[in-house]
Amino acid sequence: MPEHIPVLLTEVVSAFSLQKGDAFLDATMGLGGHSKKLIAHFPKAIFYGIDQDPEALEIAKERVPQAELLLGNFQDLAVIAKEHALPLFKGILMDIGVSSLQIDIAGRGFSFQQDGPLDMRMDPENTVTAATIVNTWLEFKLVNLFSHYGEERFSKTIARKIVQHRKKHPFYTTKELADFLVECYPVGLRSKHPHPATRVFQALRIEVNRELDALEMGIEASFSVLAPGGRLAVISFHSLEDRIVKHMFRQAEAAGFGVVITKKPVIASKEEQADNPRSRSAKLRIWENKKA
Repeated sequence: MPEHIPVLLTEVVSAFSLQKGDAFLDATMGLGGHSKKLIAHFPKAIFYGIDQDPEALEIAKERVPQAELLLGNFQDLAVIAKEHALPLFKGILMDIGVSSLQIDIAGRGFSFQQDGPLDMRMDPENTVTAATIVNTWLEFKLVNLFSHYGEERFSKTIARKIVQHRKKHPFYTTKELADFLVECYPVGLRSKHPHPATRVFQALRIEVNRELDALEMGIEASFSVLAPGGRLAVISFHSLEDRIVKHMFRQAEAAGFGVVITKKPVIASKEEQADNPRSRSAKLRIWENKKA
């Protein structure tokens, strides 16, 4: 079973105040790290969790048997809540990062640090993989994808070289693509941080899973199922996500639906960043629904 270190754990627990009978939803259950801690801290609350990854959900069932778990994507939260007659939630958590299960298992194709199929699907029912995009998209679409979702400054060069290369040798594995991306970079930047594959892999993952669209829909849905005075906490891991969260929270506050609790995002302590490098880019923002 993969190691799972949830980020900003203390800060997430501090974001909520759950009483007996209050309902809480972990909208990105993953391997259950955050929920396990929250359940220990608020044992009299009622916990629910959803995740689109059935493999992660099976592990979570073992780790947090106290929670009622459902298969689904948080973008469909309003529909899921209605179908299962779920209560309004006093707290909702959305952790937008890729789970340890997805990163650490090579077969899922999320990481360029180990070889695996060029997949990157969080939902195995999804028909689009990273290989589909790399091997079939037109050059201008790849340029737009890498520059917008990856903020990759060499997007034009990379897209052009990918299209040239795939005519004879399509990309099938993460190592093939990662090694190729290193060669696309200027020699003096190939060994710099971050790795030359980082931004392209991020862009592919976002597109395969439609992550930014899902985030907007998930926040909208969360607003609709929050109880009066309930809180929504969102952890994001890159600027595109954080920008969406900040903008939507501010818009909702301006419309009088509630208040933004975190005027600036909460980040991991130096100690946590040293212990868990994945926490270095994590940003937590908290919204409180209007009280009745």
